[in-house]
Amino acid sequence: MRTIFVNRYFHPDQSATSRMVSALAFGLARKGGTVTVLASRARHDRNDAPFAARETCSGVDVVRLTASRFGRRTLPGRAIDYLSFHLAAFTWLSRNIRHGDVVVVCTDPPLISLTCALPIRLRGGRMVNWIMDLFPETAIELGFLGRAPMLGRLVSWLRDRSIARSRLAVCPTGRMADYLLARRVPAERIRVLHHWSDAAEIYPIPREENPLRAAWGYADKFVVGYSGNFGRAHEFATLIEAATLLKDHPDIRFLMVGGGYRLDSVIGAVRERGLKNVAFKPLQPAGYLAESLGAPDLHIVSLKPRLEHCIIPSKFYGILAAGKPTLFIGDPNGSVATVVAAERCGVLVRIGEAETLARTISDLAADPEQVKAMGVAARTAFEADYAFDRALVAWSTVLDDLAERDPVPAGAVILEHGPS
Repeated sequence: MRTIFVNRYFHPDQSATSRMVSALAFGLARKGGTVTVLASRARHDRNDAPFAARETCSGVDVVRLTASRFGRRTLPGRAIDYLSFHLAAFTWLSRNIRHGDVVVVCTDPPLISLTCALPIRLRGGRMVNWIMDLFPETAIELGFLGRAPMLGRLVSWLRDRSIARSRLAVCPTGRMADYLLARRVPAERIRVLHHWSDAAEIYPIPREENPLRAAWGYADKFVVGYSGNFGRAHEFATLIEAATLLKDHPDIRFLMVGGGYRLDSVIGAVRERGLKNVAFKPLQPAGYLAESLGAPDLHIVSLKPRLEHCIIPSKFYGILAAGKPTLFIGDPNGSVATVVAAERCGVLVRIGEAETLARTISDLAADPEQVKAMGVAARTAFEADYAFDRALVAWSTVLDDLAERDPVPAGAVILEHGPS
């Protein structure tokens, strides 16, 4: 059996989906599996220096398709990048799938499973939908399809049909799985497999031994960190207001690491308020990820409540691995909030409660023993449920189970009912 992953980004790209797919592909190859990855030649954070069209990386056959590289800064450019990858993936799969291949189709670009379903089925492959972000719901909740509600319903229905006709849909949270079940996606097609982090890559580093913390001038400060994508799904106003309330506190600093669509607006808000207690750093190289996540004493994770069934902030698992507390801003009953509360590895604050957030940060800065205890609880929860070794076993079991079944019979995809 050959396992083929379809995702727009792959190692050494450091986007969230790339890191997940890369880790799993390399892990399966180490276990003796035959693994191919279908990706683009682009990097998520730059348009120049495209990757080689084909290479073997740690035992994985990496096929990089030629597609446009307008980048992430504008919606039209991003849409063209999406479409060109859809077309390239359809063409490659139509020519190269072998009978019995398991094709794990991710969600970057959005709705790629709709494009992949036909060639996979016609050539006797077996499709697994790995749903990292749920589309078109994410776009709908963010207001992009507000003027075209019928289009949103149609695409949702087509997506549901692609899941129903696939061998399996893998969701990262129970909330997402419940949503799909409510849409009458067959229960036997859905499996919840949590995201993870790699214990060998991200691990606790004592604050006094962290070279980045010293280099950035935080040796004797209480640091509140945000690390990762500054995306549309995340809420920053509450954090900025809390930083404003704490601007005169001599020992509290805010460290923002990463990039993304909303980075410029966050920088602009900080500059407009004249906040000297907030600093920005670029996303650090993979080799320094443990040091970067270990620099803050406390990490912020945020998610707009209406997106709880669509997205899980993957940065949360790296924070657990680093042994750091999480201060979650969002739905107190959401997926991250539930883990934080159950494991006692952080604190929950609702969006808009800036005074509560500022007071919580100030209280934690004055109580290092509580911060340490929450960090220990975070690492314990990680090792019990969210370490990569456990995820690799779970995924291997799923794929081995598929290998024991009869391949999906070749045949045309017939749409029997219209959208509701």
